[in-house]
Amino acid sequence: MKVKYFSDTDTAHVEFTDKGVHETKELSENIYIDIDEKGNIVSMTIEHAKEAAGLWEFSYQEMSRQTGSESRADAES
Repeated sequence: MKVKYFSDTDTAHVEFTDKGVHETKELSENIYIDIDEKGNIVSMTIEHAKEAAGLWEFSYQEMSRQTGSESRADAES
């Protein structure tokens, strides 16, 4: 995944995959998604990102996948 921010236009672009774009859909006035031929999301564009998405700060946190036994152990403690 790649996240690009263009400060001159206040636009954020999130690329989920490098597959070709088949169609762009407008979700709202400032949010667009690009989809591949199978309907899977390829990327998302957020215009006026600071205002529309509260994009004043960006952070990334990868969550580890928990197995069923780890989840139960956490719940029991």
